Amino acid sequence: MGKGKLIVIDGLDGSGKQTQTKLLLEALSHTGQPVRQISFPTYGKSSALIELYLSGAFGGRAGDVNPYAASTFFTVDRVASYLGDWRADYEAGTLIVADRYTTSNAIHQAAKLSTEQKRAFFAWLDDFEYEKVKLPRPDAVFFLDLPPALGQELMARRYSGDERKKDVHERDLAYLEQCYETAQLAARELGWQRIECSGKGEIKSVQEIHLELVRRVKEICDIL
Repeated sequence: MGKGKLIVIDGLDGSGKQTQTKLLLEALSHTGQPVRQISFPTYGKSSALIELYLSGAFGGRAGDVNPYAASTFFTVDRVASYLGDWRADYEAGTLIVADRYTTSNAIHQAAKLSTEQKRAFFAWLDDFEYEKVKLPRPDAVFFLDLPPALGQELMARRYSGDERKKDVHERDLAYLEQCYETAQLAARELGWQRIECSGKGEIKSVQEIHLELVRRVKEICDIL
């Protein structure tokens, strides 16, 4: 058996990535195909710099840390995870479903840059993560498209209204708006598939989003 496939589910904070990843994995588990989930950040030893960054130890705003520097924090975590955890499964033919991946750097770090700088950053990120450090390139990326204002509603429920629980990304709505615009650009230029998670100003049901995601996955993986 050859290498497996790598499917990535990404989106802004509060877009339902964890829920949709879990539901997709459950759907895939009934196909007989070996499947497994990975999630980033891992919040293990290799995430130490990420935790410092998100807690505000390097500055109270996301923009206080250079996007190239911040990206390396997340890349190191992914490399450690790949080499120490899921590489063998991937190379043995397992279908990997990732809750966030290299794509999160394209969303959250490129958001700190101008439009032209974003494009240069995308090119740098592609070369750095896939060519230089040799992380597997995704077979498909699904972006859960939920406007930040609606995502904030979901986060408010998650944290029971306690703003202190939010990290430096989550508490800055203006920054999240920039992330959203950046994600739209990345989706167009990097070939991501957008999954609309809202309509008429309201969040779609979890099941409706799941069914659309399954339909899209069927188009690239003839196993569902």
